[in-house]
Amino acid sequence: MQQAQKTQKVSLDNSKIKMAIRAGIPLSITTYTLPREMSEYMEEVLAAFLAELGQEHMETYLKYCLNELVTNAKKANTKRIYFHEKKLNLFDDADYEKGMQSFKEDTLNNIRYYLGLQKQSGLYVKLILQTRNNRIKIEVRNNSELTFREYKRMHDKLSRAQQYTSVDQAMSQVIDQSEGAGLGIIIMILMLEKIGLTEENFQILNENGETITRIILPINDKTQRELNTASHEFIKLIDDIPQFPESIVRINRLINDSNTKLSEIAKAISSDVSLTTDLLRLVNSVTFALASPCISIADAVKLVGTRGIKNMILSVSSVQQLRGLGGESRKALWVHANRVAFYAYNLARNFCASDRDLVDDAYICGLLHDMGKLVFTMARPDFLDGIKDICRQRNVSADVFEKLLAGVNHAEIGALIAEKWNFPTIIISVIRHHHEPDLAPSSTKKLTSLVYLADMIAHFETHEVDYYQFDLDVLKLFGISSESQLRKISDKLTAAFKED
Repeated sequence: MQQAQKTQKVSLDNSKIKMAIRAGIPLSITTYTLPREMSEYMEEVLAAFLAELGQEHMETYLKYCLNELVTNAKKANTKRIYFHEKKLNLFDDADYEKGMQSFKEDTLNNIRYYLGLQKQSGLYVKLILQTRNNRIKIEVRNNSELTFREYKRMHDKLSRAQQYTSVDQAMSQVIDQSEGAGLGIIIMILMLEKIGLTEENFQILNENGETITRIILPINDKTQRELNTASHEFIKLIDDIPQFPESIVRINRLINDSNTKLSEIAKAISSDVSLTTDLLRLVNSVTFALASPCISIADAVKLVGTRGIKNMILSVSSVQQLRGLGGESRKALWVHANRVAFYAYNLARNFCASDRDLVDDAYICGLLHDMGKLVFTMARPDFLDGIKDICRQRNVSADVFEKLLAGVNHAEIGALIAEKWNFPTIIISVIRHHHEPDLAPSSTKKLTSLVYLADMIAHFETHEVDYYQFDLDVLKLFGISSESQLRKISDKLTAAFKED
């Protein structure tokens, strides 16, 4: 969804919109000439984005704001091209006044020529939509920085907007028409006020060679209350998930006791045939790349260490518990879980080899990062019907309930299950924040970022996300600076996973 330049009708990809909302990642659309078809497509994406969030009441107002911002961004780009063609200095007051006298007429009479030059120069207009932390961010970016004069004029318009109480009042006044943008900005602020916002929800800034106009919207209280109510009822499902068998609890108790000998741990594990079989299969997989095959639990404990063995036991036991509640329809989730576990462990060995604890924790955190989704998918029909009845009694819309089923809040659900099973705090934290590593505590931020990267790479190779949607801070943390570099890493992981 990043770029769409052709003038024919662009089809809407709702799956990418849903994916972006579930994961809190940005959606971006880039255009160089902003033809009518592109404006319509941007409006469709915005409408679908708001509908998915249950914020349809904002659509009419935000469509106006979007059109105003993208039109102004395109005009700013055209202005750069025009001044360059006329050999005028945009930053010089005298040249600016001279250029603006003929800018509108000249460009309107020969707009295709100037738009063609815009595209050749790589001047773009970019729409970015994102939702995180109960906030919606709408950004329009163009790679023509505002001059000081333009920046001041824009803020003068914003200040002037506070003088008016209605669109009719603003339109009846004589407003600076020299560039034709003044009235539009004022009406936009009045539109935002109609949905309970102020000029504080609107930002203009220059950053890294771009002009950014940004609208920050809180998701309305009603939707949030309904989601919280539905989530609370759904969380009760956790009580239906059985605790680990006593044998697993006993083994964990032994591992956590510093006085326990390795031979005692190995003996306790070996007494559970199913656990022993699964554990040895995991230890000998390509994932862990041992120098020589491991044929006994005693050898496994020595080779992997107690922390590694504990995490493997938690992994195997969790899979046994959850898989028993699932069915064939959950196969795709398990394939993804195993893929992310494999990627996380191998990324950890390559990027964080000196941090043994992080390497040991990477596999289980990757395997169980989407544990909350598994709970949603394994819920019994009668249980879901019961929750629907409760939601109806509490005036929670069916649409909000369906969004919950589709995976909204799954990271929190997964973390609550991990807490129920007395998992280590670091694993609970990674599951809770794997879509938002920047919100993780400092003690778990690196591991959370690693699992986030593994998860995103898995979606990247299936074309569910694009490079631009990766968190830049995470890429920087692991020294990834280009799409080609990321693709090389992805290709190597994919090939190794197929071998495994």
